[in-house]
Amino acid sequence: MENLISLVNNIQRACTALGDHGEESALPTLWDSLPAIAVVGGQSSGKSSVLESIVGKDFLPRGSGIVTRRPLVLQLHKIDEGREYAEFMHLPKKKFTDFAQVRKEIEDETDRETGRSKQISSVPIHLSIFSPNVVNLTLVDLPGLTKVAVEGQPESIVTDIENMVRAYIEKPNCIILAISPANQDLATSDAIKISREVDPKGERTFGVLTKIDLMDKGTNAVDILEGKSYKLQFPWIGVVNRSQADINKNVDMIAARNREREYFANTPEYKHLVNRMGSEHLAKMMSKHLEQVIKSRIPGIQSLISKTITELEMELSRLGKPIAADTGGKLYAIMEICRVFDQNYKEHLDGMRPGGEKIYNVFDSQLPAALKRLQFDKHLSMENVRKTVTEADGYQPHLIAPEQGYRRLIESSVVSIRGPAESAVDSVHAILKDLVHKAINETHELKQYPTLRVEVGNAAVESLERMREESKKATLKLVDMECSYLTVDFFRKLPQDVEKGGNPTHSLFDRYNDSYLRRVGTTVLAYVNMVCASLRNSIPKSIVYCQVREAKRSLLDHFFTDLGKREGKQLGKLLDEDPAIMERRTALAKRLELYRSAQAEIDSVAWANK
Repeated sequence: MENLISLVNNIQRACTALGDHGEESALPTLWDSLPAIAVVGGQSSGKSSVLESIVGKDFLPRGSGIVTRRPLVLQLHKIDEGREYAEFMHLPKKKFTDFAQVRKEIEDETDRETGRSKQISSVPIHLSIFSPNVVNLTLVDLPGLTKVAVEGQPESIVTDIENMVRAYIEKPNCIILAISPANQDLATSDAIKISREVDPKGERTFGVLTKIDLMDKGTNAVDILEGKSYKLQFPWIGVVNRSQADINKNVDMIAARNREREYFANTPEYKHLVNRMGSEHLAKMMSKHLEQVIKSRIPGIQSLISKTITELEMELSRLGKPIAADTGGKLYAIMEICRVFDQNYKEHLDGMRPGGEKIYNVFDSQLPAALKRLQFDKHLSMENVRKTVTEADGYQPHLIAPEQGYRRLIESSVVSIRGPAESAVDSVHAILKDLVHKAINETHELKQYPTLRVEVGNAAVESLERMREESKKATLKLVDMECSYLTVDFFRKLPQDVEKGGNPTHSLFDRYNDSYLRRVGTTVLAYVNMVCASLRNSIPKSIVYCQVREAKRSLLDHFFTDLGKREGKQLGKLLDEDPAIMERRTALAKRLELYRSAQAEIDSVAWANK
């Protein structure tokens, strides 16, 4: 069972070390789920004396006004023998055997956090005390509730302290140790008042009555201690602390405990309650109760830790890895991000992501439709054929076939295919460019770094522009090739066709008649349609080879070459992550470390108890 209190002690220390103080934040808090005993009381209620009596040492700052200005997490560890000593979490390698120095260090550490302005802070101080005279117990000493601000403190200090105390004790896992002086009316007790607000049924409140020995003659606290004046679920405990005179004389704590025991045993009003009175009984009872609460909460804490670890890991994964400090690390990080982008881009082209199918649509629908819209038959109308053939013959009419006329008609028809070919190149370019933007949006890592995102996008588009120019040159060359060299075999069939249509020995002037010119137009149209069919297959091949294939192979090659020439500072500018994201990642990593260490602590205790 003692392992359970040590377990919570270790987790609480980890919480403080890694910035989890139970305050409201955008991060999950483990501190709030840990059972803890918060010591609450007004100024001059005897709160410090109760704690010192439990420990058996003078170690808390004393004075007028607000002395406790930060929560003090007091972890007591029972040892079998040896000299008593104390350790602070912020001074892990230093052991304090002089408890006057412990008091001074509490004051100094408070000033380090709050300055000497008498302000308060919710960041706790962790103090561990190892002694044969204590029980295993953890208490959180909170600033004393007050009704007025002292000199040097803001007027808001009264509300600030009350809000801090309430923030601690309103949590369902907090056990409240409410300290009230017996020589004042219980109805005016600050501790009872605030405890009642957060725990109206008294289900997690322990009442401690101090200064019983200072009550007016003829009065006693029996009704309170028996739960008649103010009933709590747990019995009230009365304590008799050292007087100010005893403190001034440095009366030994062990002697003070003996005197307290004798007081309750020898005072007639309290004899029947002696077995549940005194600081020793208070410490043992709180230790036992804390163990029971921790044991009941462990399964829920384990479940919470596992769930939160998963959530933190998922969010860290979404935020991406932190930026490397060295030049090589930065370059590697940029290359890896670009590799992810490049892979996403290829997946679009290869059909694993949508978008690549639009390129096929250009070849299968857009290009054929554009070729069809050229309407070669109108270009080869009777009037245009006569005009072209006549002009090509010049002053000397053709002898057998109007070869120059054929060439001019074919060239003027085929050259118009340049338009659809160029349009197909541009359409594929637009699709490739659109896929760049899609792949960038799908590359989560690029969202971290806006400058890198812009540069990668610009570099990819610039590469596609170069590829478009190369593709345009290659594709238009295919059209120009068809213009520059005609397929001879096609025209070798013409004499046979002429024979079928008439006698080639007819008058030369007869060859300009409608029937003859119509045959020339039909022949040219057949040839141009043959060229169109051929180009309809070869233009896509040229475009895929020059644009799609190159985009898959070398989209960011120029960018990578440029990266290799940049200095570390220039690379750093590319990784200009949003500071808010950097802070969030750091905070999440710390919190994840806390939850993992807590999980390891709980697992080790679970194995030890098997």
